[in-house]
Amino acid sequence: MAIRSEATGSLSDPMTPRIFVVERFRRELHDTFTLELTPGPGMAPIVYRPGQFNMLYAMGVGEAPISISGDPAQTGQLIHTIRSVGAVTEALGRLRSGDALGLRGPYGRPWPVEAAAGNDVLIIAGGIGLAPLRPAIYCLLAERHRYGRVALLYGARSPREILYRRQLERWRARFDIEVEVTVDRAAPEWRGSVGVVTTLLPRVQFDPDHTTVMICGPEVMMRHVARDLIQRGVAEEQIHLSMERNMKCAIGFCGHCQYGPKFICRDGPVFDFHSIGGLFGVREI
Repeated sequence: MAIRSEATGSLSDPMTPRIFVVERFRRELHDTFTLELTPGPGMAPIVYRPGQFNMLYAMGVGEAPISISGDPAQTGQLIHTIRSVGAVTEALGRLRSGDALGLRGPYGRPWPVEAAAGNDVLIIAGGIGLAPLRPAIYCLLAERHRYGRVALLYGARSPREILYRRQLERWRARFDIEVEVTVDRAAPEWRGSVGVVTTLLPRVQFDPDHTTVMICGPEVMMRHVARDLIQRGVAEEQIHLSMERNMKCAIGFCGHCQYGPKFICRDGPVFDFHSIGGLFGVREI
């Protein structure tokens, strides 16, 4: 089977990775790192939309789905923030500048950044869930005049596990986005909020009739956040979640990421709560 690649405009096998080179490796947390990638020789840059993901292939080990976490305006570079959780991501974590990897993508339904124009926007993230949301934040801030209130609510397990700490501080220093951070467990030196991310909702103002919400984090966290937002009057159709489940093929062939009647890679990874909310309470899905 051959398809036309959006990145190169040429016919290619969707299962064949392209070669990309690590430009920079950066350690974010003890188990989390960022790879900055550039196209290999003869490879065209990839154009993507916030919320999409790539399949990254560690040579001789395998591939894993990783959300793109950079600025979509920087078309010559791909950035992926990755947590080491298995053989593939551990192999990716051993790469350094100049090393090569395989890449397929981009895939998936993006965040509704364009559709949110004119609305207030809530970005709610838990842990490494901030990485898939970061491209949407870049886009919102690049055209800040198109949106109403913009707020980022972020929860981490502890102060030492806050992702993109310096960038959060820079965003917090701006006057056009509200940033609130909380942790589950506080250290003695922590002077911020303690508690789950839903405890931050009362701190931000938004018009529930004209608000777009984008959420990424553990499923239990997303379920509770969506429930609280619905109780505050936000429509289910305006609550969007990234369902980052383990994907093997990324094109809907293998069925590994089936979620009820849907396939995360083909129909997502971004869904509105109205379309999948009923599946959250079903065990074994």
